[in-house]
Amino acid sequence: MPKWTKDQEKAIKTRGKNLLVSAAAGSGKTAVLVERIIKLITEDMIDINKLLIVTFTNAAAGEMRERILGALIKEIENGSEYEEHLRRQITLLGRSYI
Repeated sequence: MPKWTKDQEKAIKTRGKNLLVSAAAGSGKTAVLVERIIKLITEDMIDINKLLIVTFTNAAAGEMRERILGALIKEIENGSEYEEHLRRQITLLGRSYI
């Protein structure tokens, strides 16, 4: 598990409002957003197709989708008690708005 800065942790844990993550290239924006999304899925039980995730390029959206998929698979492999929910998210990922 990465060591998050206070600002990164705040971005991951903030709930109940829209969030804009803006930072320099290579600062970990994608990692923070993926962690936030995984937490929303696993802790808040939100379906991924209920989220709107905006990136600046199609390539970035593809990378985001791949990282989310990898994180979901990792959660399943780690024996999550929510395996059925996670497998549903993998199915929904292809139709999600990234």
